[in-house]
Amino acid sequence: MATKVPSIFPLCFHFIIVLSFVATVIHSSTLDSDIQALRSLKHAIDPTSISPTTFLSSWDFMVDPCESTGEQFLGILCSNPLDNVSSRVIAIDLDGVQYDGFLTPSIGNLSELTTLNLSKNKFRRTIPETISNLKKLTTLSMADNYLTGTIPDSITLLKNIEHLDLSGNRISGSVPVNISGLRGLTYLSLASNALTGTIPDLTGLWQLKTLDLSANQFYGYLPDLPVRLTTLSVNHNILSGHVSPVKKLKNLIRLDVSDNRFSGLISDDILSLTRLVYLNVSNNRFEGIETTNLSEEETQLQVLDAENNQFHGRLPPKLVTIQNLTQINFAHNQFTGPIPREYGERLERMWRILYLNNNFLSGHLPPEFVTHTRRVRGNLSRNCLRCPTIIPLCHGGQRPFSECLRQTNGSK
Repeated sequence: MATKVPSIFPLCFHFIIVLSFVATVIHSSTLDSDIQALRSLKHAIDPTSISPTTFLSSWDFMVDPCESTGEQFLGILCSNPLDNVSSRVIAIDLDGVQYDGFLTPSIGNLSELTTLNLSKNKFRRTIPETISNLKKLTTLSMADNYLTGTIPDSITLLKNIEHLDLSGNRISGSVPVNISGLRGLTYLSLASNALTGTIPDLTGLWQLKTLDLSANQFYGYLPDLPVRLTTLSVNHNILSGHVSPVKKLKNLIRLDVSDNRFSGLISDDILSLTRLVYLNVSNNRFEGIETTNLSEEETQLQVLDAENNQFHGRLPPKLVTIQNLTQINFAHNQFTGPIPREYGERLERMWRILYLNNNFLSGHLPPEFVTHTRRVRGNLSRNCLRCPTIIPLCHGGQRPFSECLRQTNGSK
């Protein structure tokens, strides 16, 4: 009798099923190069700066980044591809909890990224050149870290970028000349670094609304600027010359040019910008302020800070025609003569902050300065006024008579 040979088909069939199951388990939904880039990012962070409640502590590579649920891989967003295409990481938005580390070149492998936010941490070293591989990036924020080196020229290849914030680092060198090729930018902040050189031509950034170059070492003249700007901050630099390019910015709401070496006049073209609410020209070398052509309907200006300039002559009476103005600071200038009676009328109605201290103003106070000053914050000290110290605004006393006399004789 022939011996029956057992069929191996069931065994093979079960083996194939097991292999298929294992393949399903180990298959990663996320593209492998994206996973490796995420691993590299986490491994470049000092583990002692990753506390149990932070986003990075939830990055457990035993699970797939784009298939994770609940409290896994916080700060990561992925695409939802059709068919069997691998998922891609499209956003990294880390919590700002002082992660201490650096950004590795492998960040450039995340070629589908649209958002990279590493702000408020302790990332060190330089920005990798491979950042230019992130062609789809619309938001790049590395603010408030310890980045050094220069802004890589390759950053100008990010043609889809809309929001670029490198503020609060230790970046040096100049701004890449071709940065005006990033025509989709609406927000650009390079503030609080060690950047130097002149401000390049930025008029090509025609969609830009916010430009913050403050607290650097930029020098030279203020160039023509993007016409849609609503916020311009170039304070704390070494800029000089006139600020006349500003008068073309019809959409401007906030302007801060303080702590520079600007000179000349603050023209009424600037004061009359119809949307301007905040104007800070303090700590410069301006010699005066034009108010001749001001009218009541032309401006929304609420705050005018012109402290510590070289303003001289009489206080401008027509300042009272700026109907929304509530805060004025003319301290530490060289104004002379009496305080205009019109200032008293505005003090009674609208003005809430008025600093005129450290000038050479003289004469009696308008009556409202005596009767309405308790609801006004300010200072009239260090002038040549008849200013009783029982009035709060007069606290601090006036200049010695000899100083006032020298100023009077010197102005003749």
